[in-house]
Amino acid sequence: MTPIASGLAADLVQSVDWSAVAPPTIAAVAGLVVLVADLFLPERRKPLLGWLAITGLLLAGLSLLPLLHADRSTFCVGSGGAEACSYTADAFTLVIQLLVLGGALLTALLSVSGIQDLRLPAGEFWFLLLSSASGAALLPASRDLATLVVALEVASLPAFALVGLRRESRLSSEAALKFFLSSVTATAVMLLGVSFVYATTGSLHLSRIADGLTHVDPRLDTLAQTGVVLTLVGFAFKTAAVPFHFWVPDTYVGAPIPVAAYLSVVGKAVGFSGLILVTLLAFPSYDDVWGPAIAVLAALTMTAGNVAALRQRPERAHSAVRLLAWSSVGQAGYLLVPIAAAGYAGSAGDASQAIGSTVAYALMYAAVNLGAFAVVALVARTHATGRITDYRGLYAARPAAALALGFFLLCLAGLPPGIIGLFAKVTVFSTAVHAGLGWLAVVMALNVVIALYYYLQWTAVLFRAPEPAGAATVTPVPATAPLTAAIGLAAVLGVALSGAPQLVLRFASGALL
Repeated sequence: MTPIASGLAADLVQSVDWSAVAPPTIAAVAGLVVLVADLFLPERRKPLLGWLAITGLLLAGLSLLPLLHADRSTFCVGSGGAEACSYTADAFTLVIQLLVLGGALLTALLSVSGIQDLRLPAGEFWFLLLSSASGAALLPASRDLATLVVALEVASLPAFALVGLRRESRLSSEAALKFFLSSVTATAVMLLGVSFVYATTGSLHLSRIADGLTHVDPRLDTLAQTGVVLTLVGFAFKTAAVPFHFWVPDTYVGAPIPVAAYLSVVGKAVGFSGLILVTLLAFPSYDDVWGPAIAVLAALTMTAGNVAALRQRPERAHSAVRLLAWSSVGQAGYLLVPIAAAGYAGSAGDASQAIGSTVAYALMYAAVNLGAFAVVALVARTHATGRITDYRGLYAARPAAALALGFFLLCLAGLPPGIIGLFAKVTVFSTAVHAGLGWLAVVMALNVVIALYYYLQWTAVLFRAPEPAGAATVTPVPATAPLTAAIGLAAVLGVALSGAPQLVLRFASGALL
């Protein structure tokens, strides 16, 4: 056999590190187990499927423990210093996988009662949720563009179906269609960009793309720049960055509340982790292209999201979810700031430190935003209209739920006692200042002030006196054990991190690429 043939044969023979790929694999296998079990369980035993799904997510989370002490890579080609791998379980991967699987677990707890209330098909719901979670867990470990695109679609395609799972609801079908069409368009643009990058560099592995882009033929420079920009479009869509945000409010309103919560946290984690990987690992030599572009996107996104949230009318149907939807767009703008700062960093170490700020903010946002959606799901069991005015008197009816929601909203606003929200915002703000993006820091400060109004307005409603007798008021609503557990777990995380915010900051600082 010739040396070339023997080298090719060696590349084709893969030794899979099953421990490294365990988190997304376990989630995917759990989805298949749920789908098969659904065929044999009688209708009265269908609730068992939810606990099977929760068990699968717990096992997937526990599989992260053996990976804590060393980086693991698999599906590699080449040898020695020329080796390039498609899957890497490093510190960044593990932190994002923890966020994804933890977010999916809280979503599962929210969904146990939601499935029964909305009469959703249990087998399909749990299979789709686990399938999407497996794709979301795969994405941060992906180290080539092909795997990134596949992981992005595995996370996205089941999400389309989850949004439209309320088959009798026109809003749900419309939301799923908007989400699908806009996502497919963004993916097509991204694939065009990937093809341009491949044509320029001759590789799909992120490390080899980075090397190839440092020595681009001048005649191909425009093609390379176009490929970089178009590749970022798909991930910008997932982060709900302006102008790719238009699908968010209608999709969140039309989706079941647990699905909207899942999209607001896990969907964003997918977009941001993909954006971080391609910018820092594949396109560092083009930071003069993507750095300013992401800075402008961050400013536009936080401003559009907060201004739209400010304009929501509390008496309008579905105003609670719609406000959280626009709030999530504004929060996406804050999350983009450190990524933009990484484009202006003077060294790779400074860029990685900036990314740690995004990870820290994402961890805070995931816990408190899922908690807010959990309380919304609780109130929706009595008030299907979903208006913010429905929350008047909640403290008198359910003081624990009102205190929890008030705390979550103050965390999102960055006000005491939500200390973790304040620390996360200060960290992001200082990252922008240190990168020389003073104008972006000013825009962020103005948006934080704008956001205070609508967060505090909703918080005040919780503690107002109930409506006079005979008017629509918040009455004691039945809270199932899983829903109570979701609210309690999110509240405990928020309080613990507010008491010791350095824990999440130190944890995120280890998530360096």
